[in-house]
Amino acid sequence: MSSSLNQRQALLVLNGLPHVGPIMLRRLMDAFEGDAVAALSGQRAKLHSVPGIGPKAADVLMHWEDRFDLAKEVAQMRRTGTRFFIQGDEKYPELLRETYDPPIGLYWQGEYIVDRPCVAIVGTRRSTLYGRSVTKKFASELARLGFCIVSGMASGTDTAAHEGALEAGGKTVAVFGCGLDTIYPPENKDLYENIVTHGAVASEFPFGRRADRQTFPMRNRVVAGMCQGVIVIESAVSGGSMITARFAGEQGRTLMAVPGRIDQASSGGCHQLIRDGAIMVTSVDDILEELRYKRTQFPAQESDLGLKDAESQPPSLSVAEQAVLNCFAGGEITSPDALAERLDKPISEISGVLMGLELKRLLGKRADGRFEPR
Repeated sequence: MSSSLNQRQALLVLNGLPHVGPIMLRRLMDAFEGDAVAALSGQRAKLHSVPGIGPKAADVLMHWEDRFDLAKEVAQMRRTGTRFFIQGDEKYPELLRETYDPPIGLYWQGEYIVDRPCVAIVGTRRSTLYGRSVTKKFASELARLGFCIVSGMASGTDTAAHEGALEAGGKTVAVFGCGLDTIYPPENKDLYENIVTHGAVASEFPFGRRADRQTFPMRNRVVAGMCQGVIVIESAVSGGSMITARFAGEQGRTLMAVPGRIDQASSGGCHQLIRDGAIMVTSVDDILEELRYKRTQFPAQESDLGLKDAESQPPSLSVAEQAVLNCFAGGEITSPDALAERLDKPISEISGVLMGLELKRLLGKRADGRFEPR
């Protein structure tokens, strides 16, 4: 049956076979001079001559029909409006094609095709209100300026990046660490549908592939590879975003990081990146400078990140509200009990003041019950 396949179908098969990883695929395609059909029709002896291909992998390749249901995959692609872009396609992301180890193909949902400079915004799943706010502001303005925002649709920073781009009416691409039939995390179903409508979702993994420790790093290399620059906003030293940052460095991308509080683990990774040579950015103008774009290249915007307007019309505060707000100077995260003890006030009074500050959008309540500045 291999001889009846065309190159695109053969690449779809190779991409979906178990026990055939990216490194093995690259060596296989090199050995068969880029001919995927020939690779699936190869003799066992020639397959064994390819470094890394042992008896098990050779058996998988020679009897691929037993391991991958091509007809079922194609039917699901048609049913879900999914396309499969291979490296030779014009619609395959250009910068990704130029990387050392690009996917041999990308499953793609959504009408949007990358037609502008891309910037990745990544960070921790356990983002703070500060982190999400900065992420949304950066993503929104960059999208309004004409950049496509790329991220991994994880909770926290990734979600805020996609939402910021969409709220600005811009373009965004979400790269999955699993098959496109698995929305991860499940609570992002509405976001997924919104991205498909106004942007695109992409994955190198076939339908049915679940996310695991191997797929997320592979996803991260695609995120970095598609983009001119990568911005890390809040990441622990051992966070997954550090893997994306490493790929950015290896692929020659501009690596940027946003500083945070020195006493918060979620900023440790960013500070390490800055110490090791990443560019510290605190505004969109910093990002434009590093990517060598000038703001004058873009249409004038109604506001600059929304920060100046907010600062020019601060909400009026009572003496009690100002006293409580002062306790959050420098990004402090604290609880009502700690505030009551610090200010020597009844907890009932502090709770009322906190509610007022929350309604004025000056503070936000975290899932653990503590408060932090917005």
